[in-house]
Amino acid sequence: MTETTSAQTSGELAKTFEPAGIEAKWYAHWEQNGLFRPERPDAAPFTIVNPPPNVTGSLHIGHALDNTLQDVAIRYERLRGKDALWVVGMDHAGIATQMVVERQMEAKQDKRTNYTREQFVDKVWEWKAESGGAITGQLRRLGCSMDWSREQFTMDPHFTRAVVKVFVDLYNQGLIYRDKRLVNWDPKLKTAISDLEVETREVQGGFWHFKYPLADGVKRDDGLDYIEVATTRPETMLADMAVAVHPEDERYKSVIGKDILQPLTGRRFKVVADEHADPELGSGAVKITPGHDFNDFEVGKRSGIKAAGMLNMFDAEAKVVQTADGLVPAEFLGLDRFDARKLVVERMKEQGFLIPHVTKDKEGNEVLHDAEPRTIQTPFGDRGGVVIEPWLTDQWYVDAETLAKAPMEAVRSGAIEIVPKTWEKTFFNWMENIQPWCVSRQLWWGHRIPAWYGSDGQCYVAETEEEAQAKAGASVTLERDNDVLDTWFSSALWPFATLGWPDEDAPLLKKHYPNDLLVSGFDILFFWDARMAMQGLHFMKEVPWKKLYLHGLVRAADGAKMSKSKGNVVDPLGLIDKYGADALRFFMCAMESQGRDVKMDEKRVEGYRNFATKLWNAARFCQSNGITGSTSVAAPAATAAVNKWIIGEVVETVAALDQAMADLRFDAAANTVYHFVWDQFCDWYIELIKGNFDAETKAVAGWVLDQILVMLHPFMPFVTEELWHALGKRDGELIVAAWPKPEATVDAAAKREVEWLIALVSNLRTAKNELGISPGAKLDAYLPEPSAQTRSIIEANPAAIERLARLNGIRFESAPSGAAMQVGAGDANIIVPLEGVIDIAAEKARLEKALAVSQKEAKSLEGRLGNPSFVEKAKPEAVEKARADHAMHAAEAERLAAALQRLG
Repeated sequence: MTETTSAQTSGELAKTFEPAGIEAKWYAHWEQNGLFRPERPDAAPFTIVNPPPNVTGSLHIGHALDNTLQDVAIRYERLRGKDALWVVGMDHAGIATQMVVERQMEAKQDKRTNYTREQFVDKVWEWKAESGGAITGQLRRLGCSMDWSREQFTMDPHFTRAVVKVFVDLYNQGLIYRDKRLVNWDPKLKTAISDLEVETREVQGGFWHFKYPLADGVKRDDGLDYIEVATTRPETMLADMAVAVHPEDERYKSVIGKDILQPLTGRRFKVVADEHADPELGSGAVKITPGHDFNDFEVGKRSGIKAAGMLNMFDAEAKVVQTADGLVPAEFLGLDRFDARKLVVERMKEQGFLIPHVTKDKEGNEVLHDAEPRTIQTPFGDRGGVVIEPWLTDQWYVDAETLAKAPMEAVRSGAIEIVPKTWEKTFFNWMENIQPWCVSRQLWWGHRIPAWYGSDGQCYVAETEEEAQAKAGASVTLERDNDVLDTWFSSALWPFATLGWPDEDAPLLKKHYPNDLLVSGFDILFFWDARMAMQGLHFMKEVPWKKLYLHGLVRAADGAKMSKSKGNVVDPLGLIDKYGADALRFFMCAMESQGRDVKMDEKRVEGYRNFATKLWNAARFCQSNGITGSTSVAAPAATAAVNKWIIGEVVETVAALDQAMADLRFDAAANTVYHFVWDQFCDWYIELIKGNFDAETKAVAGWVLDQILVMLHPFMPFVTEELWHALGKRDGELIVAAWPKPEATVDAAAKREVEWLIALVSNLRTAKNELGISPGAKLDAYLPEPSAQTRSIIEANPAAIERLARLNGIRFESAPSGAAMQVGAGDANIIVPLEGVIDIAAEKARLEKALAVSQKEAKSLEGRLGNPSFVEKAKPEAVEKARADHAMHAAEAERLAAALQRLG
């Protein structure tokens, strides 16, 4: 612990809670004094690694959720005395960063290719130094207690060393290899991208039907001399290599193995039998272009076409180039793929090979169209934003199928616990069907692949060029591979490379690997989480983390996904400016229910700012009555029931909080502490002790307030740290205080007594409100033949009953005749006469009239909601409003009916 400065010791609290100044002061103090990782060499470790945000990034609402949950976990474990390490750093984000820098160059009429590779990379480093990492300042605004003294970057020298070693080791083990395969090619960025970086969109397109003539005068059994094929991508016929039919399709059995003569190129190829062709779909025949379609690639391989012999008709920009057999007509060369599509259709139509799509107009006349309109699921690159082209190219691949075995076993055995467990099915489904992982990218920014191609035609993989040269021999000239590694390849090493690996004796690595917890959005389960599990288990022989917590997305208030185009994006920094970081953090935790997305609700954020204000005002009240912070960890001795009760509530709250945190139920943890602070402490305990500030009560109140500050600190670190110091001189900061260990029991008798009083006051206030009686009106009350227990509670608390329940005591005798209401509390049914208090007849008439209105409204809305036509066709917001209105009117009717019943 560090000695606090005079500027941060106790003082009179301001009347108004103003978050901004408090946040700036305390974050700077924590960081400057090394409190995010206090020296605890002998303590048990607790470790989290932060999903490294891109250097191009800024804090969005998803980051706010993700990092709040991590900070709650790390602050909780730090308070429990652990050597809590939260690794922080940034990802170089290959494609994203290169795009940003190139866009900036374009704005200045400049471009990457005006520079050498080294010059361009230098420019990216300059940009990173000037503009990158803005998000780190924003994470500080959120209150993230990360170990900034050890901030990492995936392109740091020590990290690059780890990346190179992993590549070389995997290559030497036969788990990385170079292969010619189809990849998702982004023609705008001119690089391969992974399946996970492809987003499918619906695009309005066409379905063209063509005749492919059989060669050499061959005819089908039905006399036709052609096979009909249909395609959404006519341009790819320039690289067709087969037509596939189902082996059991009777229409084509006689022509399987015969030649097709492709109309535009004159290329001859076979009719092949393959179960990929669906006899029920269209003509049952499909054209096969193995160099430009993932399904066709597999059909081609099964048909005996080797990857090296598959035709490629596009260049890196998706413009038509000549194929290996030289059969693409010259007029197509150099055309953009979509221009080529138009020309292909035009030429096929001119030569009579287009089968038109026929519709009828209003008069019943046939109308011919070139294509059948179709909505097509089309792949787009999530970065470049253009249609992805399946492209045959040489790339580096990781044998993901082999590496996936250990993580699957770790999840099955419980070595890795996925929370919520429902995500296990998705995890296994993906891992069991995993494809080779393409890890090479055609970029300049990133970790360059440690492979050299020799003048002898061989490839040499080594950690350095000197090692590669030694392998090749002095007579061989080497040229380095131009590609860089997929960003996710390097970030997969994050849990151990950030701790000093490959130095296996690194102190942090020995103590903090495996990590304890990973908090991650479900959307990067396969991008990052699964790949960390693969690499961690392969290189460290241990899981990267013991628990994987997957949270949902933060959505707009109506449940829609946030996007700039919809204009529903919420800026977390704007919310922090408006309501304070503590309020936003508490909202995130309270709304984080396992397995569900978080709906943004600014009113609730405002409500949690009010919660912080409520605590502030309670602390001011305590301070003004001589109540100060406690130096005791254990609960003070207590004799008064109200003090015994509140100590017991602390005991139960701590237990509930610990259970919620063990289960990673952030919502349950937040709501537990909220209920205790607002209801038990602020609303009831402070009210019950007013006017009785003896030494015992001051000691208990100060101790309870301290426990509140510690329990609430992980969720609301700023306001709690400020109050901690305002309530007395401390030996150290709250951030490194001790988690509550009350060492007390729940006093059942005291709990029963106080809860009886609370029930009496609450129920009486509700009854008064229902009947329109002034809250301050003092009433008579009667309880004939009370139980001994109830009688003793009433006799022990006359002042509280008079002050809080506003009763002129409770007489143990029968009530006078006349109108009265009954109020329950425990086993007691207390009678409160109403003669002379309200006009009974008028009140009955008012209630009956209001009840009829509410019942009518509720019934009308019930009918509307019971109408499937309304529920299915109306706007979602209209249906939601109808449901909310129905619930409101139904509740109001229930309240009014209860009020009438009270009047008899």
